[in-house]
Amino acid sequence: MRTGIACWIPTWGLAAATLILLSVTAPPSAASDALPDTTQAAAPLRQALAEAWRQHPAALSAERKLAAARARAIAAGGPIYNPEVELAADDEGPDRIRTVGLSQTLDLSGKRRARRAVGDAELAGAEARYTLQSAEFARDWLTGWTKWLAARRQVELGEQRVALAERLAGLAERQRLVGDISSPERDLVLLTRDEALAEQATLLADSATAEEAFTRVGGNAGVLASLRLPEAPPPITRMGVEGVVTGLPEFRVSLAEANVAQQRIAVADRDRRPDPTVSLRGGRIDMGEASGSVIGMSIAVPLFVRNSYRAEAVAARADAAGADADMERLRLELQARAESAARIYIAVREAWAAWHRSRGTDLAARSNALERLWQAGELSTADYVLQIKQTLDTALAGAALDGRVWQSYFDYLYAVGQLDEWSGLGAPP
Repeated sequence: MRTGIACWIPTWGLAAATLILLSVTAPPSAASDALPDTTQAAAPLRQALAEAWRQHPAALSAERKLAAARARAIAAGGPIYNPEVELAADDEGPDRIRTVGLSQTLDLSGKRRARRAVGDAELAGAEARYTLQSAEFARDWLTGWTKWLAARRQVELGEQRVALAERLAGLAERQRLVGDISSPERDLVLLTRDEALAEQATLLADSATAEEAFTRVGGNAGVLASLRLPEAPPPITRMGVEGVVTGLPEFRVSLAEANVAQQRIAVADRDRRPDPTVSLRGGRIDMGEASGSVIGMSIAVPLFVRNSYRAEAVAARADAAGADADMERLRLELQARAESAARIYIAVREAWAAWHRSRGTDLAARSNALERLWQAGELSTADYVLQIKQTLDTALAGAALDGRVWQSYFDYLYAVGQLDEWSGLGAPP
């Protein structure tokens, strides 16, 4: 019976190796950094992302907010004062007076110019927020997709593991009945099968959770089932994160807010300057049998004696100082985030490349080596089963690492402000 098992084990061992190798991303043919460019390979992925962004309510919300900001910028540059028309009539007494007046407050202090500058700064901030919102959507969508893809691949590998465990459990029971293996060895095989079933339930739950998270960010798992990642993520160096902070959407939003706060100082200062109101009046007066035309002109200047608006100017300067401090704080945080994202991606990618280069992850070679040891009697049936199980677990870890390296890559692109360029979503409409 020993010979019969030896003839059967190579068949399913090679089948397992073949199935798993088809399910795991193939390693690059060259050494570490000689990897292909992902620009062309990722074109279908970017198209799917752009379509998801166009159909998501977040895109409509971002576009409407940007349109409102543009309208407010136009309104801020409009004239502050409208002319006024005054009609007056006095029929009391023996005299009758009829006059028509026109008055206009003149913006001699530059209030309109100051408000236009605030509107332009707010519009720049709205455009930066649109870019930020689209970049956040791209990051969440790509992260959700890679997590779902990795979870689905783990489920596929888990199904193969369960099928192999079931077949091995049936063989172990038959071998126990003929006395080829002991009951404890049979029980070990059955425990391995039960563990595979329990872990498969966990993998299915994780896949469902990943699909739900992906759907929440606008993903469609059914449409994207055939979409694949490029063969390998590109290499980077940490030198690429230097000087990227000023171009990040978050920093541009903060810069625009600081600029708005600075421009509001000019608005507050100009609000403290009185603008004169010029009035012209003309009409006719009847005094008994005599009558005649009258023309008058007046200039009115408000006196800021009860309220000088000084507190508003002080508050505007304090707001500007606070916005500058917030911008500096954000600059430090974004720089640290970019450096951290680069370090994480480099480390994960190196681990990913090492995993694919390692002979220990060559499933076919490992299965053949275990088979030879078993046939030579240097490996017991129980040890053979355990090591095959470890080989399958390694394949699952590799599938998780494939997803993790791409998640790290997209996090890096987001942290250095390149995700909007990579995805093509960043430009405001």
